[in-house]
Amino acid sequence: MKTISPNINWVASVHLALSLFGLPYVAGTSGFCRKNALGRISSLCSSASVYMSPAAPVKARCPVYPGSDTHRFLVSDDKVDWDTDWPQYSPVNYTAPTVLKKPVWADPEIGAFSPQFNSLDGSVDRRSHEGPYHIQNGKPLNPHGRTGLEGRGLLGRWGPNHAADPIVTRWKRDSTGQLVLHTNSQLPVLQFVSIKRLDCGEWAIPGGMVDPGERISQTLQREFSEEALNSLQASPSEREETQKRITELFDSAGLQVYKGYVDDPRNTDNAWMETVAVNFHDESGNSVSELPLQAGDDAGQVSWIDVDSSLDLYANHLHFLETVAKERNAHW
Repeated sequence: MKTISPNINWVASVHLALSLFGLPYVAGTSGFCRKNALGRISSLCSSASVYMSPAAPVKARCPVYPGSDTHRFLVSDDKVDWDTDWPQYSPVNYTAPTVLKKPVWADPEIGAFSPQFNSLDGSVDRRSHEGPYHIQNGKPLNPHGRTGLEGRGLLGRWGPNHAADPIVTRWKRDSTGQLVLHTNSQLPVLQFVSIKRLDCGEWAIPGGMVDPGERISQTLQREFSEEALNSLQASPSEREETQKRITELFDSAGLQVYKGYVDDPRNTDNAWMETVAVNFHDESGNSVSELPLQAGDDAGQVSWIDVDSSLDLYANHLHFLETVAKERNAHW
């Protein structure tokens, strides 16, 4: 069996309306930088994945901040840690115009209000999955170190900006309903729902930001169902059946794949992305697998894509899928 690239594994009759990961903080580009053999930050932005780890962030130091012409102050690997003395450090200050226009999802500037960091601040959760973070001159410090840019960039919140990523999977089956085994590993092949992002053309796990006062479980289901249900040209009874199937899947015990900091190109010294990724698996194939789905305004395409280590996906999403595949004893 050949591994099918996301670019050609497009099932025209199956669609999905989903929010992009990161909305409403949409960036004009989602590329990020790789380190070359010398350990310096390359100016080449790529779509390859970077694992979550305490190591120095890579994507958050990409020279050009996404969606702008703003260049970060260059930070080498050995200068990332805040504990490293570096009196010459002079980060560029940048907050996107869309954020400065004070949309409902964004904080005011520091000084105009007094956020309660490291706590539940009214309905806004300013706690980090990484634990307490430091505050300097009234502003939170990125727990993974210097990024070369201060302010909020494209992110709305000072400190952690919480997101949720629902990873919906099913087993790949043949025309008789039998599980398809990969020719090399002889393990069953998983498929997951993937969207093709309009902002960068990369395939990704659908997801979105956690609304103030919203539980992660609510965000996961909302991001998967909200636009799809509004877009479907179906009768009230059909919409009711669709909602029932989605609710049943998301009420099941999901597999938490990741919870913590995300090395995101939008991160700054004072604002950063964190996420909770949860896998919801349609074991029998008669739940969401049978739903008619339609691509929404923010997704160019959508497809059930074979899970395989050769995929090129947005951000760290390939790492999430690797965890899912290994936990479910599927091909990787």
